[in-house]
Amino acid sequence: MIRDITLGQFFPGHSLLHRADPRIKIILSILYIVLVFLADSVSGYLFLVLFTALLIAISGIPVSTLVKSLKPLLFIVLFTSVINVFWNREGELLVSFWKIAIYTGGVFTAVFMTVRIMMLLLGTGVILTYTTSPIALTDAMERLLSPLKVLHIPVHDFAMMMTIALRFIPTLLEETDKIMNAQKARGADFSTGSLGQRAKALIPVLIPLFISAFRRADELAVAMESRCYRGGKGRTRMTSLHLHALDFVLLFGLALAGAGIVLCNRFVPIYAI
Repeated sequence: MIRDITLGQFFPGHSLLHRADPRIKIILSILYIVLVFLADSVSGYLFLVLFTALLIAISGIPVSTLVKSLKPLLFIVLFTSVINVFWNREGELLVSFWKIAIYTGGVFTAVFMTVRIMMLLLGTGVILTYTTSPIALTDAMERLLSPLKVLHIPVHDFAMMMTIALRFIPTLLEETDKIMNAQKARGADFSTGSLGQRAKALIPVLIPLFISAFRRADELAVAMESRCYRGGKGRTRMTSLHLHALDFVLLFGLALAGAGIVLCNRFVPIYAI
């Protein structure tokens, strides 16, 4: 399951989203999150799913890769769904057993929350992390936050820390997988026993993982110092960021999608939460 986690990974390509300006993609990701929370009806969510499917098709990222990325979060999705099923008591009563009661409102809310979480993960990943290299993401964040330099906020350092954190997520996941396989070869069992026993079995994994993480951090610091890295002062860039017509087309497309969801909620609500 650890191998299925693709958070922070970049998939090279030549799609429209890959060629878009990284600053626009950050803005698009923020607007897409707003767009997801705008949907509050069946028709609105259907429109959102279709729009997200269009983004996936444009990105050129294999659907199988995106589906695998959702597997590690299956527990969170199921837990959220179950809580909403039993928490919401609006609508008609469907099932009543002892103190358990399931209403139509709870079922609809659970489905909506599940779709919302999945669309958030897929949409933001496709728009931003999967189609933007770490270096481009760093430059974009620094350029967008550059007005904060007037307040003496270390914008470059903040952008660099965020990018390094994203860059090392796949590396640490790969390291975790190697350590767990090594522990399994020595007889460790991570899949059976109570929750406390499973948590205790992870201790032999966490200790070498932390040691490896600190070692990699030290090696990275030495490498940056060896290359005379001194922060953003006097830094030059090999690639300059420029806005093109494609970037404005993507913004316009997202604005149309937002208008479509609002219209669906207003005129074709079907069922609204």
